[in-house]
Amino acid sequence: MIVVLLNCYLALLFILVKLRIVPFNLFWKVSPVLVLLLLLIGLFIPMNWGAPQGSALVVRHSVAIVPDVAGEVVDVPVQPNQPLKAGDVLFRIDPVPFQSQVDALAAQLKFQETRLAEMTQLQTRGTGRTFDVEQREAEVEQLRAQLAGAKWNLDKTTVRAPADGYVTNVALRKGARVANLPLSPVMAFIDTSDTLVGVEIDQIDARYLAPGQPVELTFKMSPGTVQTGKVESILQAVASGQVQTSGSAVMPKALQAAPFVVRVRLDDEGFARSLPAGSAGDAAIFTDRVKAAHVIRKVLLRQIAITNYVNPF
Repeated sequence: MIVVLLNCYLALLFILVKLRIVPFNLFWKVSPVLVLLLLLIGLFIPMNWGAPQGSALVVRHSVAIVPDVAGEVVDVPVQPNQPLKAGDVLFRIDPVPFQSQVDALAAQLKFQETRLAEMTQLQTRGTGRTFDVEQREAEVEQLRAQLAGAKWNLDKTTVRAPADGYVTNVALRKGARVANLPLSPVMAFIDTSDTLVGVEIDQIDARYLAPGQPVELTFKMSPGTVQTGKVESILQAVASGQVQTSGSAVMPKALQAAPFVVRVRLDDEGFARSLPAGSAGDAAIFTDRVKAAHVIRKVLLRQIAITNYVNPF
């Protein structure tokens, strides 16, 4: 962009000299150097913190699907990468052992409730002991709690989608046996209910960033288009500044200024939901500083949007 502006000035100077509007003296001969320095110092260098630009990436939450109960899989109706709503069935576990447990506990509870009613009646007539009634009441409450737990286990034999999204790489099949172990997930569920767009901004350019500032973005998968959004938050920590619990003394290492990550929310929510996780692009954030450079940054971003047609990187 600076080359374009400098060439425009040279063309204008050539026309003015040819028309004898300005004399071609020493000042006008060195004026292109002065204009170049003015553009660099007064516009393009301040533009980096007045309208910083950085790489943008779409990320989504991935939920490891681990069943709450163990058993044999009897049905897997879900298809890979098929849009799902929260509560849609992912797969079913054989409910027979869990249903039998519910039935057994329900029968025991019914019997104990009958015995409790009889004991209470005897106590009311003065022929029964209070201890026996209290013991029956405790047994009934215990069975009710066990029955509630058994019904919960039965309900969990149907594993459902935790949110809107889709399941990728479905390898689970009917007949497989699954376990309720946290280290043995059977599916990876991609949550599309909330689209996260992160923009990396160099620390030297991040001094004036604030929530609510306007953002323009262009993505590789949508060349030639520019999306708008707003800064939602600036993440206040990066891995290089994180202290982890250790039994070792501090080990010095070479420090690097890692970029800060800015969370951005797109104005077009439908377009945001259509972006696959991992979609990359570029973004420019417009602060309240160096507003004269905002136009130049907008032009530069649109040049990137056009080159996305042929530039894979």
